[in-house]
Amino acid sequence: MTMQRRTFHRLAAGAATAGLVGGPSAVHAFPSRRLRIACIGVGGRGGANLRTVARDADVQVVALCDVNRRNLSAAHQQFPDARTFIDFRQLYEFEELFDAVVVSTAEHTHAFATAPALRLGKHVYCEKPLTHNIAECRRITELAAQAQVATQMGTQIHASKNYHQVVAAIRSGIIGPVGEVHVWVSRAWGWQSKEEAERNKDIVFVQDRPTEAMQPPEYLDWDLWLGPAPYRPFHEVYFPGPKWYRWWDFGNGTMSDLGSHWNDLPFWALELNAPTSVRAEGPAPHPEIAPASMRAEYRYPARGNHPPCTLTWYQGTHKPDRWVQQEIPQWGNGVLFVGERGMLLSDYRQHILLPESEFSGYKPADIPDLPAGHHEQWLQACREGTPTGSHFGYAGPLTEANHLGNVAFRHGSEIIWDAAEMRITNSESANRFVSRQPRDGWTLEG
Repeated sequence: MTMQRRTFHRLAAGAATAGLVGGPSAVHAFPSRRLRIACIGVGGRGGANLRTVARDADVQVVALCDVNRRNLSAAHQQFPDARTFIDFRQLYEFEELFDAVVVSTAEHTHAFATAPALRLGKHVYCEKPLTHNIAECRRITELAAQAQVATQMGTQIHASKNYHQVVAAIRSGIIGPVGEVHVWVSRAWGWQSKEEAERNKDIVFVQDRPTEAMQPPEYLDWDLWLGPAPYRPFHEVYFPGPKWYRWWDFGNGTMSDLGSHWNDLPFWALELNAPTSVRAEGPAPHPEIAPASMRAEYRYPARGNHPPCTLTWYQGTHKPDRWVQQEIPQWGNGVLFVGERGMLLSDYRQHILLPESEFSGYKPADIPDLPAGHHEQWLQACREGTPTGSHFGYAGPLTEANHLGNVAFRHGSEIIWDAAEMRITNSESANRFVSRQPRDGWTLEG
């Protein structure tokens, strides 16, 4: 059995037995001194992460890194004692500076900013999705298992009371065994007609890769921003974020982005891991740009006390039949669990059991030991070795599953997935979407 296969089965077993918080607790911690943190990516989402972790009185921000000098300068004004870097590869030459790393770069560089930290035994918080593709995700999951440090993928809603209550309700069996889940989000950013883009309030309308080049802003190191992605001239349709997230070279569209939040709930509640097959539908796949609207259907095998399950993802204009036929509340985004004795509908902040008349006495579970917020949970784990909710042993398989939805869409037909071997078995050509060759000068292997 290969190292890759052994690691997958070990991680799968851990994910299946995790509790409401879950995750390995035997991590290397720093219990005595202030936790020294380096932040990679300090604008936008990265700036928010920086401010949140810095609120902790026992945190010292010692290093800042960003390819955008404007963002870097603004962050440095807040933390003037921190050392600054443009290239995170150079940051890792000063490993003695820090104990933990917060990665908030664009999606296509997540794995490359995270892997060196894990190799050095540093704790890591990485924004979602964990990586740009499946092969990178599997490697990061392996490295995290070997490092035994505190890890967390940035799915903040995972720590919410509502999500914990939904997990408790589903696992209590109140709606019976669940064999069907529907997850939908209304965001419609990506490949679509101009009329659709206007109707969907897309922040940028693009139909193809620009043929003309533009001069990058003087404060941006465009070559470093590209990182491991294939080179292309700068254009304003890629930068700043979240424009880049539509382009396959840099992101994976709504599927892997919002899927990290919305598919998290059924993945957790039903103890899902690797699907056996995925099929998707939508517009004809575009070679450059992720779709605004699409649908993907995952089939999962039986797991412990859970029966086989079908999870269907809808984005943009796609919605479940029960929603279209107005059989359920018309929530713009939602997760619908369909059990043998009823249904549970949830969004980020609330959930209800359906039909409501049959569950009139339902009261959400009281969760007195609700963990701290997502960032606080990670910081506590760094110091004390306590569990985190979206540790990489859990977030890795979740991210892989989300990526498989896009792989099926780009391939254009159903894919059969062998998770242990990390291969699509019914189409060799589809495997080209599982990994990529990074640009010269960029590697995950140290």
